[in-house]
Amino acid sequence: MPALAPPITAQTTEGQFVSQPTSPPKAEQREHSSSHHGITISDPYAWLRDQSYPVVDDKAVLDHLEAENAWFEARMKPHKQLVDTLFEEMKARIKEDDSTVPQRRGEFLYWSEFEEGAEYSKHYRKPLAGGHPQLLLDENALAEGHEYFRLGAFSVSKNGRLLAYSADTNGSERFTARIKDLETGNLLADEIPGTLSGLTWVIGDTAIVYGLADENWRVRDATLHVLGTAMADDVTLYRETQDEGFRVGAGLSAQEDWLVISTGDNETSEIRLVPADSPRDEPILVKPRKKGVEYDVDVREGVLWIHTNDDHVNFRLANASLDRPGEWDTVISGSDEFYLDGFELFKDFYVTEGRLAGLDQIQLRSYADPAQVKPIAFGEASYTTGLSDNPEYDQDTLRLDYESMVTPDSVYDYHVGTGDLELLKQQEIPSGYDASLYVTERLEIEARDGTMVPVSVVMRKDRDTLNGGAGGPLHLYAYGAYGYAVPPGFSTTRLSLVDRGFAYAIAHIRGGDDLGRKWYLQGKLNERMNSFNDFVDVAKGLIAKGYTSKGRISISGGSAGGELMGAVVNTDPDLWGAVVAHVPFVDVLNTMLDENLPLTPGEWPEWGNPILSKQAFAFILSYSPYDQVIAQDYPPMLVTAGLNDPRVTYWEPAKWVARLRELKTDSNELLLKTNMGAGHGGKSGRFTSIYETAEEVAFILWQMGKAE
Repeated sequence: MPALAPPITAQTTEGQFVSQPTSPPKAEQREHSSSHHGITISDPYAWLRDQSYPVVDDKAVLDHLEAENAWFEARMKPHKQLVDTLFEEMKARIKEDDSTVPQRRGEFLYWSEFEEGAEYSKHYRKPLAGGHPQLLLDENALAEGHEYFRLGAFSVSKNGRLLAYSADTNGSERFTARIKDLETGNLLADEIPGTLSGLTWVIGDTAIVYGLADENWRVRDATLHVLGTAMADDVTLYRETQDEGFRVGAGLSAQEDWLVISTGDNETSEIRLVPADSPRDEPILVKPRKKGVEYDVDVREGVLWIHTNDDHVNFRLANASLDRPGEWDTVISGSDEFYLDGFELFKDFYVTEGRLAGLDQIQLRSYADPAQVKPIAFGEASYTTGLSDNPEYDQDTLRLDYESMVTPDSVYDYHVGTGDLELLKQQEIPSGYDASLYVTERLEIEARDGTMVPVSVVMRKDRDTLNGGAGGPLHLYAYGAYGYAVPPGFSTTRLSLVDRGFAYAIAHIRGGDDLGRKWYLQGKLNERMNSFNDFVDVAKGLIAKGYTSKGRISISGGSAGGELMGAVVNTDPDLWGAVVAHVPFVDVLNTMLDENLPLTPGEWPEWGNPILSKQAFAFILSYSPYDQVIAQDYPPMLVTAGLNDPRVTYWEPAKWVARLRELKTDSNELLLKTNMGAGHGGKSGRFTSIYETAEEVAFILWQMGKAE
């Protein structure tokens, strides 16, 4: 791999030349250690965590992050033309003046639009009876003057008069909620800072229910705000006081007559119901929490519908009456084959969603005959699909989304009466896209314990020609945590690798729920190593099958997927030709030891509690990427962070890179880019975020010898 470059100079606006860094920054080591369960761990880079966090104003910390950013810029500067080329081709695949398919809600059709050149969208509606479009909200105007912008909640009142929305302008995931009068265009005086939740209309559109992020970014309440009253007079409908790791949320039932207040963590839940027109009433507790039992609830015509894993790992669907809400009668039994991951109620039918053999399923069902099932069939061997926005309770069509690794995002209406699928829109690629040039495959690769791991692959049919032979470069992606199944969907930015001869593979490793809830459970807590081993074994299996060769695999993952990157570069560094770790969760042990961090108590069911358990402490220590960095050669790596990220705090990737710089024995590239005005998702805006993707792809091409 390329060695470090010679000194770089840059011209200032005054015409003077200033020296840019010629060597990577070296973080100071400060003695720091802690002992738990009789085990002492050293952490010489602990000082990179600003003690005044979430305020970050320690000069030494900021100087180090800026030095890393300067090194990133210096090393990437010679490849700016490649970055710009990639950005322009990615941008050319976006229909700049795009819009969503209008959908009916009440007496209006609602949609959103991007204007040419705009970073953010505008939201519109128009009456069903006819008339001119009405601009409801312009995200571009709200984002003006801010380095970062993200729209959170967007909720129109049932009578169509008012819009409740929230926005985050620095990436910290603390949103400010406002109310807009859609008839006058004016903002009401009501303003609620610090929300981290939806905004739910109740009491005949005269009040909203919201949740605040506390000092640790935890939503512990469902609070009622009556329009026109002071925030100090708001009423707490429910506050979580029993379990530190639980989070609270609220929403409406299918007929919008019940407010559903939920609390829970990654493995346990508890739900209360109150009338939407009288939310101060004594709530109905559906069933008390029981560790390991998850359930969610909807209500139709006074009957509770419950989706739960209480007697089967893949969930069942049950009914209960309002006067005996905890007595659940099975409607659909749990199945080893079909993973039931959700349901939605409509007036004349209901829909179950799930996966069969890892592929998404949408099934229409009859209230009168639970055995009557009408699946919506799709022809491709690998795809992802699901219900889209269906806001009306009384509907005879269903809005669906569908895509595959070769089929662009497609919006359908499914006509319930006839069973016909009507294509309303397919993602347009202005620069051109010919699906016939590509092929997608669904493989199974055996892991070291004999488990067969699904892998989705897309590549050009002429890939061998592009590479001058078989076994060309391959990019491997995975996540593998929290039961999140990576969908085998379409990506326009991915084409920049695929069109240059890469195969692109998604490893559906354990830790996700791709093959059902057991698949998730086999990758969490004490089974966490399965996720890492699956990823490595998939890579080796792809080599054995001739898709690529050792050292010609680039890999990427973010957050918990970044933890995956950290683990596999420690165990199998020679497999990878380039690594991109986005906001990586790599300081696992220290984070799980700090119950004051935003997410830690809620994360213990996923990773284990090393404060209470010596076994959990020792096990996390055995794989925590930061703690397991050793003196060895590491592959070229690009690491990203967000200064305002409350999910993976900026110091995790900063400490990891510092330790890698200290111990690694190679001269391969190691770059850290910290977004100083953004959070977990990187920079906002559709073009700004694409530019960061172009940087990532340029880094991969550079390190894999495919730079132009």
